[in-house]
Amino acid sequence: MSYRVRNPYWYLLTAALLWLAAAAEASGATLPNFTTLVKENAAAVVNISTTQKIKSRGLPPGLNLPNVPEDSPFGEFFKKFFGDQGGQPHEYDAKSLGSGFIISHDGDILTNYHVVKHADSIIVRLSDRREFKAKVIGSDARSDIALLKIDAKNLPTVKIGSSSRLQVGEWVLAIGSPFGFDHSATAGIVSAKGRSLPRENYVPFIQTDVPINPGNSGGPLFNLKGQVVGINSQIFSRTGGYMGLSFAIPIEVAMDVAEQLKATGHVSRGWLGVLIQDVTRQLAESFGMKNPEGALVAKVLPGSPAQKAGVEVGDVILKFNDRKVIDSSSLPPMVGATKVGDKVSLEVLRNGKIRHLTVTLGELPSRKQLAEGQQGGGESAPAATDRLGISVGELSGDQREQSGVANGGVLVQDVKDGPAADAGVRPGDVILRVRGTKIESVSQFRKLVDGLPAGESVALLVQRAKSPIFLALRVPKKQ
Repeated sequence: MSYRVRNPYWYLLTAALLWLAAAAEASGATLPNFTTLVKENAAAVVNISTTQKIKSRGLPPGLNLPNVPEDSPFGEFFKKFFGDQGGQPHEYDAKSLGSGFIISHDGDILTNYHVVKHADSIIVRLSDRREFKAKVIGSDARSDIALLKIDAKNLPTVKIGSSSRLQVGEWVLAIGSPFGFDHSATAGIVSAKGRSLPRENYVPFIQTDVPINPGNSGGPLFNLKGQVVGINSQIFSRTGGYMGLSFAIPIEVAMDVAEQLKATGHVSRGWLGVLIQDVTRQLAESFGMKNPEGALVAKVLPGSPAQKAGVEVGDVILKFNDRKVIDSSSLPPMVGATKVGDKVSLEVLRNGKIRHLTVTLGELPSRKQLAEGQQGGGESAPAATDRLGISVGELSGDQREQSGVANGGVLVQDVKDGPAADAGVRPGDVILRVRGTKIESVSQFRKLVDGLPAGESVALLVQRAKSPIFLALRVPKKQ
Protein backbone atom coordinates (compact mmCIF):
# COMPACT_ATOMS: atom_id res chain seq x y z
CA MET A 1 0.00 0.00 0.00
CA SER A 2 1.32 3.41 -0.91
CA TYR A 3 0.71 6.76 0.83
CA ARG A 4 0.75 10.15 -0.82
CA VAL A 5 2.48 12.87 1.18
CA ARG A 6 0.28 15.99 1.36
CA ASN A 7 1.61 19.48 0.61
CA PRO A 8 2.94 20.94 3.91
CA TYR A 9 1.13 24.22 3.14
CA TRP A 10 -2.15 22.34 3.47
CA TYR A 11 -1.36 21.65 7.14
CA LEU A 12 -0.49 25.30 7.73
CA LEU A 13 -3.79 26.40 6.16
CA THR A 14 -5.75 23.93 8.26
CA ALA A 15 -4.03 25.10 11.44
CA ALA A 16 -4.75 28.73 10.58
CA LEU A 17 -8.44 28.03 9.96
CA LEU A 18 -8.72 26.14 13.24
CA TRP A 19 -7.07 29.04 15.09
CA LEU A 20 -9.43 31.59 13.50
CA ALA A 21 -12.44 29.47 14.46
CA ALA A 22 -11.23 29.24 18.04
CA ALA A 23 -10.59 32.97 18.15
CA ALA A 24 -14.04 33.72 16.77
CA GLU A 25 -15.62 31.45 19.36
CA ALA A 26 -13.58 33.07 22.13
CA SER A 27 -14.48 36.59 21.03
CA GLY A 28 -18.14 35.63 20.86
CA ALA A 29 -17.96 34.42 24.44
CA THR A 30 -16.73 37.85 25.57
CA LEU A 31 -19.75 39.73 24.23
CA PRO A 32 -21.68 41.18 27.18
CA ASN A 33 -24.59 39.33 28.72
CA PHE A 34 -26.84 41.84 30.46
CA THR A 35 -29.34 39.40 31.99
CA THR A 36 -27.75 39.30 35.46
CA LEU A 37 -27.25 43.09 35.47
CA VAL A 38 -30.93 43.69 34.70
CA LYS A 39 -32.15 41.14 37.26
CA GLU A 40 -30.03 42.68 40.01
CA ASN A 41 -30.88 46.32 39.31
CA ALA A 42 -34.33 46.59 37.71
CA ALA A 43 -36.06 46.66 41.10
CA ALA A 44 -34.28 49.93 42.00
CA VAL A 45 -35.49 51.66 38.83
CA VAL A 46 -38.84 53.45 39.07
CA ASN A 47 -41.48 54.86 36.76
CA ILE A 48 -42.40 58.50 37.40
CA SER A 49 -45.72 59.97 36.24
CA THR A 50 -46.58 63.63 36.80
CA THR A 51 -49.72 65.73 36.52
CA GLN A 52 -49.84 69.45 35.96
CA LYS A 53 -52.97 71.61 36.13
CA ILE A 54 -53.26 73.71 32.97
CA LYS A 55 -55.69 76.63 32.64
CA SER A 56 -56.80 77.52 29.14
CA ARG A 57 -59.44 79.39 27.20
CA GLY A 58 -58.99 77.25 24.14
CA LEU A 59 -60.38 73.78 23.49
CA PRO A 60 -59.19 70.95 25.75
CA PRO A 61 -56.54 68.64 24.26
CA GLY A 62 -57.95 66.21 21.69
CA LEU A 63 -60.88 68.46 20.67
CA ASN A 64 -60.84 70.57 17.54
CA LEU A 65 -62.97 73.55 16.58
CA PRO A 66 -65.61 72.57 13.98
CA ASN A 67 -65.02 73.83 10.48
CA VAL A 68 -67.73 76.50 10.50
CA PRO A 69 -68.04 78.92 7.54
CA GLU A 70 -67.11 82.49 8.39
CA ASP A 71 -70.54 83.83 7.38
CA SER A 72 -72.37 81.19 9.45
CA PRO A 73 -74.46 82.51 12.38
CA PHE A 74 -72.65 79.97 14.54
CA GLY A 75 -69.21 81.35 13.63
CA GLU A 76 -69.14 84.07 16.28
CA PHE A 77 -70.61 81.67 18.83
CA PHE A 78 -67.81 79.12 18.44
CA LYS A 79 -65.16 81.82 18.26
CA LYS A 80 -66.38 83.48 21.43
CA PHE A 81 -66.81 80.42 23.59
CA PHE A 82 -64.20 78.01 22.19
CA GLY A 83 -61.64 80.06 20.25
CA ASP A 84 -58.03 80.51 21.41
CA GLN A 85 -58.55 84.20 22.18
CA GLY A 86 -61.90 83.96 23.95
CA GLY A 87 -64.26 81.59 25.65
CA GLN A 88 -64.77 80.46 29.18
CA PRO A 89 -61.60 79.42 31.05
CA HIS A 90 -61.32 75.73 31.84
CA GLU A 91 -58.76 73.47 33.49
CA TYR A 92 -57.32 70.15 32.39
CA ASP A 93 -54.56 67.80 33.52
CA ALA A 94 -51.36 67.56 31.49
CA LYS A 95 -49.61 64.26 32.15
CA SER A 96 -46.04 63.19 31.46
CA LEU A 97 -43.83 60.18 32.09
CA GLY A 98 -40.23 59.67 33.07
CA SER A 99 -37.88 57.41 34.98
CA GLY A 100 -35.76 57.53 38.11
CA PHE A 101 -33.75 55.32 40.45
CA ILE A 102 -33.57 54.76 44.18
CA ILE A 103 -30.35 55.84 45.92
CA SER A 104 -31.31 55.24 49.56
CA HIS A 105 -33.23 52.49 51.37
CA ASP A 106 -35.61 55.06 52.89
CA GLY A 107 -36.85 56.52 49.60
CA ASP A 108 -34.45 59.07 48.06
CA ILE A 109 -34.87 59.02 44.28
CA LEU A 110 -32.87 60.75 41.55
CA THR A 111 -34.42 61.89 38.28
CA ASN A 112 -34.26 64.77 35.82
CA TYR A 113 -35.48 68.23 36.71
CA HIS A 114 -37.44 68.45 33.46
CA VAL A 115 -39.36 65.28 34.37
CA VAL A 116 -40.95 66.91 37.43
CA LYS A 117 -40.80 70.57 36.40
CA HIS A 118 -44.03 72.42 37.34
CA ALA A 119 -45.68 69.16 38.40
CA ASP A 120 -48.65 69.46 40.77
CA SER A 121 -48.51 65.77 41.69
CA ILE A 122 -45.83 63.08 41.28
CA ILE A 123 -46.51 59.34 41.43
CA VAL A 124 -43.63 56.87 41.71
CA ARG A 125 -44.33 53.27 40.69
CA LEU A 126 -41.96 50.49 41.75
CA SER A 127 -41.22 47.27 39.92
CA ASP A 128 -43.57 45.36 42.30
CA ARG A 129 -46.44 47.67 41.19
CA ARG A 130 -46.59 49.61 44.45
CA GLU A 131 -47.25 53.32 44.00
CA PHE A 132 -46.22 56.24 46.19
CA LYS A 133 -46.79 59.97 46.14
CA ALA A 134 -43.45 61.73 45.93
CA LYS A 135 -42.36 65.17 47.04
CA VAL A 136 -39.53 67.21 45.59
CA ILE A 137 -36.71 67.69 48.09
CA GLY A 138 -34.94 70.03 45.69
CA SER A 139 -34.15 70.58 42.03
CA ASP A 140 -31.47 72.23 39.93
CA ALA A 141 -32.30 73.44 36.44
CA ARG A 142 -28.67 74.04 35.44
CA SER A 143 -27.74 70.37 35.83
CA ASP A 144 -31.26 69.03 35.12
CA ILE A 145 -31.29 67.09 38.39
CA ALA A 146 -34.15 66.63 40.88
CA LEU A 147 -34.15 64.78 44.21
CA LEU A 148 -37.45 63.15 45.20
CA LYS A 149 -38.61 61.46 48.39
CA ILE A 150 -41.20 58.73 48.95
CA ASP A 151 -42.40 57.40 52.30
CA ALA A 152 -41.08 53.82 52.23
CA LYS A 153 -38.50 51.65 53.95
CA ASN A 154 -36.11 48.82 53.02
CA LEU A 155 -36.15 49.71 49.37
CA PRO A 156 -33.69 48.24 46.84
CA THR A 157 -31.00 50.67 45.73
CA VAL A 158 -28.55 51.00 42.87
CA LYS A 159 -24.77 50.87 43.23
CA ILE A 160 -23.07 54.18 42.46
CA GLY A 161 -20.05 54.01 40.16
CA SER A 162 -17.71 56.54 38.54
CA SER A 163 -18.09 58.09 35.11
CA SER A 164 -14.47 59.28 35.17
CA ARG A 165 -13.34 55.69 34.66
CA LEU A 166 -15.52 55.17 31.61
CA GLN A 167 -13.76 54.67 28.31
CA VAL A 168 -15.01 55.45 24.85
CA GLY A 169 -16.20 52.18 23.32
CA GLU A 170 -17.19 50.67 26.68
CA TRP A 171 -20.54 48.87 26.92
CA VAL A 172 -23.32 50.57 28.91
CA LEU A 173 -26.96 49.75 29.58
CA ALA A 174 -30.03 51.90 30.31
CA ILE A 175 -33.18 50.89 32.16
CA GLY A 176 -36.24 53.13 31.99
CA SER A 177 -39.79 53.63 30.76
CA PRO A 178 -39.69 54.77 27.12
CA PHE A 179 -43.21 55.75 26.04
CA GLY A 180 -44.45 54.32 29.35
CA PHE A 181 -43.13 50.78 28.81
CA ASP A 182 -41.80 50.11 32.31
CA HIS A 183 -38.34 48.65 32.93
CA SER A 184 -37.22 48.50 29.32
CA ALA A 185 -33.52 47.68 28.95
CA THR A 186 -31.45 49.05 26.05
CA ALA A 187 -27.71 48.75 25.50
CA GLY A 188 -24.93 50.44 23.55
CA ILE A 189 -21.47 51.90 23.93
CA VAL A 190 -19.95 55.14 25.17
CA SER A 191 -19.52 57.33 22.08
CA ALA A 192 -17.72 60.26 23.71
CA LYS A 193 -17.15 62.01 27.03
CA GLY A 194 -17.22 65.63 28.15
CA ARG A 195 -19.73 66.79 25.56
CA SER A 196 -21.11 70.31 25.88
CA LEU A 197 -24.68 71.00 24.77
CA PRO A 198 -26.37 74.34 24.05
CA ARG A 199 -27.65 76.03 27.24
CA GLU A 200 -26.09 73.25 29.35
CA ASN A 201 -22.70 74.77 30.21
CA TYR A 202 -22.11 73.12 33.58
CA VAL A 203 -22.54 69.44 32.63
CA PRO A 204 -19.84 67.46 30.76
CA PHE A 205 -22.27 64.99 29.17
CA ILE A 206 -21.56 61.34 28.39
CA GLN A 207 -22.55 60.63 24.79
CA THR A 208 -23.77 57.10 24.01
CA ASP A 209 -25.55 55.25 21.24
CA VAL A 210 -27.90 53.58 23.74
CA PRO A 211 -31.48 53.78 22.37
CA ILE A 212 -33.16 56.46 24.53
CA ASN A 213 -36.69 57.74 23.93
CA PRO A 214 -39.25 59.96 25.71
CA GLY A 215 -39.87 58.37 29.11
CA ASN A 216 -36.25 57.24 29.54
CA SER A 217 -35.35 60.64 31.00
CA GLY A 218 -34.11 60.37 34.57
CA GLY A 219 -33.30 56.67 34.34
CA PRO A 220 -29.90 55.17 35.19
CA LEU A 221 -27.05 54.34 32.84
CA PHE A 222 -25.10 51.28 34.05
CA ASN A 223 -21.63 49.97 33.30
CA LEU A 224 -21.00 46.23 33.03
CA LYS A 225 -20.28 46.04 36.78
CA GLY A 226 -23.88 47.03 37.47
CA GLN A 227 -22.87 50.49 38.74
CA VAL A 228 -24.70 53.67 37.78
CA VAL A 229 -22.37 55.94 35.83
CA GLY A 230 -24.89 58.47 34.54
CA ILE A 231 -28.48 59.69 34.31
CA ASN A 232 -30.06 59.54 30.87
CA SER A 233 -31.14 63.07 30.13
CA GLN A 234 -31.35 64.11 26.49
CA ILE A 235 -31.34 62.90 22.91
CA PHE A 236 -30.46 64.58 19.66
CA SER A 237 -33.37 64.09 17.31
CA ARG A 238 -35.07 65.63 14.30
CA THR A 239 -38.12 63.42 14.72
CA GLY A 240 -38.68 63.37 18.50
CA GLY A 241 -37.42 59.79 18.71
CA TYR A 242 -34.04 58.10 19.03
CA MET A 243 -31.55 58.80 16.22
CA GLY A 244 -28.33 57.34 17.62
CA LEU A 245 -27.22 60.22 19.86
CA SER A 246 -28.04 60.03 23.56
CA PHE A 247 -26.61 62.08 26.42
CA ALA A 248 -26.27 61.24 30.10
CA ILE A 249 -25.32 63.37 33.10
CA PRO A 250 -22.20 61.98 34.84
CA ILE A 251 -23.14 60.39 38.15
CA GLU A 252 -20.52 62.43 40.04
CA VAL A 253 -22.30 65.63 38.97
CA ALA A 254 -25.70 64.19 39.91
CA MET A 255 -24.63 62.94 43.34
CA ASP A 256 -22.92 66.23 44.21
CA VAL A 257 -26.11 68.08 43.30
CA ALA A 258 -28.24 65.61 45.28
CA GLU A 259 -26.08 65.97 48.38
CA GLN A 260 -26.29 69.76 48.23
CA LEU A 261 -30.04 69.69 47.66
CA LYS A 262 -30.54 67.39 50.63
CA ALA A 263 -28.29 69.47 52.88
CA THR A 264 -29.25 73.02 51.93
CA GLY A 265 -32.08 72.87 49.39
CA HIS A 266 -30.05 74.61 46.72
CA VAL A 267 -26.87 74.12 44.67
CA SER A 268 -23.77 76.29 44.99
CA ARG A 269 -21.27 76.46 42.13
CA GLY A 270 -17.96 78.16 41.61
CA TRP A 271 -18.00 81.32 39.47
CA LEU A 272 -15.23 83.04 37.56
CA GLY A 273 -17.22 85.87 35.98
CA VAL A 274 -16.14 85.87 32.33
CA LEU A 275 -17.85 85.48 28.99
CA ILE A 276 -15.80 83.19 26.78
CA GLN A 277 -15.69 81.81 23.27
CA ASP A 278 -13.70 79.28 21.27
CA VAL A 279 -10.33 80.11 19.77
CA THR A 280 -10.66 79.53 16.03
CA ARG A 281 -7.74 78.83 13.73
CA GLN A 282 -7.82 82.45 12.49
CA LEU A 283 -7.96 83.86 16.03
CA ALA A 284 -5.13 81.58 17.12
CA GLU A 285 -3.01 82.97 14.29
CA SER A 286 -3.81 86.54 15.33
CA PHE A 287 -2.73 85.75 18.91
CA GLY A 288 0.49 84.06 17.77
CA MET A 289 -0.66 80.60 18.90
CA LYS A 290 0.50 77.43 17.14
CA ASN A 291 -2.80 75.64 17.68
CA PRO A 292 -6.34 76.79 18.53
CA GLU A 293 -6.93 75.90 22.19
CA GLY A 294 -8.15 77.37 25.45
CA ALA A 295 -11.02 79.73 26.23
CA LEU A 296 -10.90 83.28 24.87
CA VAL A 297 -12.17 85.92 27.31
CA ALA A 298 -14.62 88.20 25.48
CA LYS A 299 -15.85 90.04 28.59
CA VAL A 300 -14.93 90.32 32.25
CA LEU A 301 -17.96 91.04 34.42
CA PRO A 302 -17.62 94.02 36.78
CA GLY A 303 -16.84 93.05 40.38
CA SER A 304 -16.36 89.39 39.41
CA PRO A 305 -13.62 87.11 40.82
CA ALA A 306 -11.92 87.24 37.41
CA GLN A 307 -11.74 91.03 37.44
CA LYS A 308 -10.35 91.06 40.97
CA ALA A 309 -7.71 88.51 39.92
CA GLY A 310 -6.59 90.64 36.97
CA VAL A 311 -8.12 88.69 34.07
CA GLU A 312 -8.44 90.92 31.00
CA VAL A 313 -10.47 90.89 27.81
CA GLY A 314 -8.43 89.10 25.13
CA ASP A 315 -6.78 86.70 27.57
CA VAL A 316 -6.79 83.06 26.47
CA ILE A 317 -7.26 80.79 29.48
CA LEU A 318 -5.05 77.74 28.84
CA LYS A 319 -5.16 76.03 32.25
CA PHE A 320 -7.55 76.07 35.20
CA ASN A 321 -6.04 74.75 38.43
CA ASP A 322 -3.35 72.92 36.43
CA ARG A 323 -5.97 71.25 34.20
CA LYS A 324 -5.67 71.95 30.50
CA VAL A 325 -8.54 73.89 28.95
CA ILE A 326 -8.98 72.21 25.58
CA ASP A 327 -11.71 74.57 24.36
CA SER A 328 -14.22 77.05 25.76
CA SER A 329 -16.82 74.37 26.51
CA SER A 330 -14.46 72.53 28.86
CA LEU A 331 -13.97 75.50 31.21
CA PRO A 332 -17.48 76.00 32.74
CA PRO A 333 -17.74 72.42 34.12
CA MET A 334 -14.31 72.80 35.73
CA VAL A 335 -15.28 76.09 37.36
CA GLY A 336 -18.76 74.93 38.37
CA ALA A 337 -17.41 71.79 40.03
CA THR A 338 -14.99 73.81 42.19
CA LYS A 339 -16.11 74.93 45.64
CA VAL A 340 -17.00 78.53 46.30
CA GLY A 341 -14.12 80.30 48.04
CA ASP A 342 -11.41 78.00 46.72
CA LYS A 343 -8.25 79.66 45.40
CA VAL A 344 -7.31 78.33 41.97
CA SER A 345 -4.54 79.05 39.51
CA LEU A 346 -5.09 80.31 35.97
CA GLU A 347 -2.59 80.12 33.14
CA VAL A 348 -3.44 82.69 30.49
CA LEU A 349 -1.91 83.86 27.24
CA ARG A 350 -1.81 87.68 27.02
CA ASN A 351 -0.10 89.58 24.22
CA GLY A 352 1.92 86.51 23.29
CA LYS A 353 3.19 85.86 26.82
CA ILE A 354 2.15 83.28 29.43
CA ARG A 355 0.92 84.75 32.71
CA HIS A 356 -0.10 83.02 35.93
CA LEU A 357 -2.96 84.40 38.04
CA THR A 358 -4.63 83.29 41.27
CA VAL A 359 -8.39 83.73 41.60
CA THR A 360 -10.71 83.14 44.53
CA LEU A 361 -13.93 81.72 43.09
CA GLY A 362 -17.25 83.34 43.94
CA GLU A 363 -20.70 81.77 43.90
CA LEU A 364 -22.45 81.49 40.56
CA PRO A 365 -25.33 84.01 40.51
CA SER A 366 -28.80 83.14 39.26
CA ARG A 367 -29.50 83.41 35.55
CA LYS A 368 -31.52 86.55 36.17
CA GLN A 369 -28.66 88.17 38.08
CA LEU A 370 -26.20 87.24 35.33
CA ALA A 371 -28.46 88.70 32.65
CA GLU A 372 -28.80 91.95 34.59
CA GLY A 373 -25.03 92.13 35.17
CA GLN A 374 -24.21 91.70 31.47
CA GLN A 375 -26.40 94.66 30.36
CA GLY A 376 -24.81 97.73 31.19
CA GLY A 377 -24.91 111.66 24.45
CA GLY A 378 -24.80 113.52 21.64
CA GLU A 379 -25.56 112.83 18.01
CA SER A 380 -23.72 110.22 16.00
CA ALA A 381 -20.67 111.57 14.22
CA PRO A 382 -20.39 111.35 10.43
CA ALA A 383 -19.59 107.87 9.19
CA ALA A 384 -16.04 106.97 8.28
CA THR A 385 -15.23 104.43 5.56
CA ASP A 386 -11.89 102.64 5.87
CA ARG A 387 -9.80 99.89 4.29
CA LEU A 388 -11.80 97.18 6.06
CA GLY A 389 -14.93 97.91 4.05
CA ILE A 390 -17.04 99.31 6.88
CA SER A 391 -18.53 102.67 7.84
CA VAL A 392 -18.48 103.53 11.53
CA GLY A 393 -19.77 106.35 13.69
CA GLU A 394 -20.00 107.50 17.29
CA LEU A 395 -22.73 106.05 19.50
CA SER A 396 -25.63 108.18 20.71
CA GLY A 397 -26.99 107.84 24.23
CA ASP A 398 -29.89 105.67 23.05
CA GLN A 399 -27.54 103.46 21.05
CA ARG A 400 -25.32 102.95 24.09
CA GLU A 401 -28.33 101.95 26.15
CA GLN A 402 -29.54 99.53 23.47
CA SER A 403 -26.10 97.97 22.95
CA GLY A 404 -25.11 97.84 26.61
CA VAL A 405 -21.84 99.74 25.92
CA ALA A 406 -21.41 102.44 28.54
CA ASN A 407 -18.35 104.12 27.04
CA GLY A 408 -15.92 103.79 24.15
CA GLY A 409 -16.48 101.80 20.99
CA VAL A 410 -17.69 102.76 17.51
CA LEU A 411 -20.94 101.76 15.82
CA VAL A 412 -20.80 99.83 12.54
CA GLN A 413 -23.25 101.65 10.26
CA ASP A 414 -22.59 99.91 6.96
CA VAL A 415 -20.67 96.84 5.78
CA LYS A 416 -19.51 96.43 2.17
CA ASP A 417 -17.79 93.51 0.49
CA GLY A 418 -14.36 93.19 2.02
CA PRO A 419 -12.35 91.89 4.97
CA ALA A 420 -14.89 92.98 7.62
CA ALA A 421 -17.78 91.29 5.82
CA ASP A 422 -15.69 88.14 5.37
CA ALA A 423 -14.94 88.16 9.11
CA GLY A 424 -18.66 88.36 9.96
CA VAL A 425 -18.94 92.01 11.00
CA ARG A 426 -22.55 93.23 10.77
CA PRO A 427 -24.28 96.62 10.77
CA GLY A 428 -25.24 97.44 14.35
CA ASP A 429 -22.13 95.82 15.83
CA VAL A 430 -20.13 97.96 18.23
CA ILE A 431 -16.37 97.55 17.76
CA LEU A 432 -14.78 97.60 21.21
CA ARG A 433 -11.19 96.53 20.55
CA VAL A 434 -8.88 96.05 17.60
CA ARG A 435 -5.78 93.93 18.08
CA GLY A 436 -6.13 94.33 21.85
CA THR A 437 -6.42 98.11 21.78
CA LYS A 438 -9.55 99.63 23.26
CA ILE A 439 -11.48 101.84 20.83
CA GLU A 440 -12.33 105.30 22.21
CA SER A 441 -13.46 107.26 19.13
CA VAL A 442 -13.95 107.16 15.37
CA SER A 443 -10.76 109.13 14.73
CA GLN A 444 -8.70 106.79 16.91
CA PHE A 445 -10.30 103.77 15.20
CA ARG A 446 -9.45 105.08 11.72
CA LYS A 447 -5.85 105.80 12.73
CA LEU A 448 -5.46 102.37 14.30
CA VAL A 449 -6.92 100.57 11.28
CA ASP A 450 -4.77 102.56 8.89
CA GLY A 451 -1.67 101.29 10.69
CA LEU A 452 -2.61 97.60 10.71
CA PRO A 453 0.00 95.39 8.99
CA ALA A 454 -1.19 94.01 5.65
CA GLY A 455 -1.76 90.29 5.40
CA GLU A 456 -1.96 89.63 9.13
CA SER A 457 -4.92 88.11 10.99
CA VAL A 458 -6.25 90.59 13.54
CA ALA A 459 -8.76 90.00 16.36
CA LEU A 460 -11.73 92.35 16.61
CA LEU A 461 -13.89 92.46 19.73
CA VAL A 462 -17.44 93.52 18.91
CA GLN A 463 -20.59 93.90 20.98
CA ARG A 464 -23.61 92.25 19.37
CA ALA A 465 -27.05 91.96 20.98
CA LYS A 466 -25.49 93.03 24.30
CA SER A 467 -22.96 90.19 24.15
CA PRO A 468 -19.26 90.47 23.19
CA ILE A 469 -17.69 88.25 20.55
CA PHE A 470 -14.24 88.06 18.96
CA LEU A 471 -13.92 87.95 15.16
CA ALA A 472 -10.79 87.23 13.15
CA LEU A 473 -10.12 89.62 10.28
CA ARG A 474 -7.47 89.42 7.56
CA VAL A 475 -5.98 92.87 6.95
CA PRO A 476 -5.82 93.79 3.23
CA LYS A 477 -3.09 95.73 1.49
CA LYS A 478 -3.44 99.50 1.36
CA GLN A 479 -4.91 100.84 -1.85
